[in-house]
Amino acid sequence: MKDHTNYFEVNKATWNQKVAVHSQSEMYKMGAFKAGESSLMPYELKALGDVSGKSLLHLQCHFGQDTLSWSRMGAQCVGVDLSDEGIELAQQLNEELQLDAEFVCCNVLDTSQHISKTFDIIFTSYGVIGWLPDLKPWAKMIAERLKVGGVFYIVEFHPILWMFDYINGEPKMTYHYSQDEVIYEEYEGTYADNASKMVSKEYGWNHGLSEVINALIEAGLQIDYLNEYDESPYDVFPDLIKQDNGMYRMKNQLFPMIFEIKATKTK
Repeated sequence: MKDHTNYFEVNKATWNQKVAVHSQSEMYKMGAFKAGESSLMPYELKALGDVSGKSLLHLQCHFGQDTLSWSRMGAQCVGVDLSDEGIELAQQLNEELQLDAEFVCCNVLDTSQHISKTFDIIFTSYGVIGWLPDLKPWAKMIAERLKVGGVFYIVEFHPILWMFDYINGEPKMTYHYSQDEVIYEEYEGTYADNASKMVSKEYGWNHGLSEVINALIEAGLQIDYLNEYDESPYDVFPDLIKQDNGMYRMKNQLFPMIFEIKATKTK
């Protein structure tokens, strides 16, 4: 098995830098969030419904806005992220907002080494699996941390989007739909603030839908549904057009932009 430690360390350093930039960005709307606005999008709210009284593990939580939004809705939340800067800010927000979420700093693949309890819900969203070289240990960990009858839910950018290189603002099809080789990118700015002078150095991997589904099935989860949608809740790709419903679409929408999977641990 390949040692990906160096890749994770580079990614962690970049995400640590992103925390300061993102927490001040228009995209993350920190003022509105602190004033009570939820950071959650319609897809995840519809999929998980009433979470009051349920235990919820949020994987790759960045600086915890979604975790804390679930907490505001009455869930007993634990958020996990690679970035110690992100976890530190999440803990500060939790205290400031007088919520009762917990946050753990670790590589998501090592979650079971840091958290032993099991959960009613495991949640992860938008731009998460591309940081993982192999989805089998990820899915195995999810199955370990779910209660029997518990639900796993992911809403994520569609793998077709990651076939393109966007560095120069003009999408160019460059990468395989499900690529084993690591992809390295180095660029100025971040998805939440293109004008930022920070340099993002990132290692990532492309995972097709079959890889996601099969990893979850192999880990023992039952797939309830897979849906694909021609829109994105975030304006993070070139030349998107905002729709009346607040979502974003491409001028020529020829493929889906997000997918969602809901799965259950049945035994």
